[in-house]
Amino acid sequence: MKSYRKELWFNVPTRRAFINITPQVRQCLRESGIKEGLVLVNAMHITASVFINDDEPGLHQDYEDWLEELAPHEPISRYRHNRTGEDNGDAHLKRQVMGREVVVAVTDGRLDFGPWEQIFYGEFDGRRRKRVLVKIIGE
Repeated sequence: MKSYRKELWFNVPTRRAFINITPQVRQCLRESGIKEGLVLVNAMHITASVFINDDEPGLHQDYEDWLEELAPHEPISRYRHNRTGEDNGDAHLKRQVMGREVVVAVTDGRLDFGPWEQIFYGEFDGRRRKRVLVKIIGE
């Protein structure tokens, strides 16, 4: 069995964003040479997420609105975590809801997606450098 590992780095200039990283993951798969196996993609930071869904702007805005209702950024005094001097208590909760990682099957050298599926990096506390791990195992 072969394995491949690569880190994708992001520096999102805004506090929150959703970035389609499917092209980067596909490039990793090509580089790996693996034709049958699994791809793990996970956020390496506790205020960021990786998830699979449709690449549709209205849906992304719905996510933004919904997450802000669930865990509003302000007032920052509402979160005990922020008593440590941070202002990102909401980002930790948003990450928990959206998830840490995804696993995608690799079949015949391709990501084995359903219709409309794409991989996204979700940033909830941006304006600094963060990374996503891509780990591919298989033959």
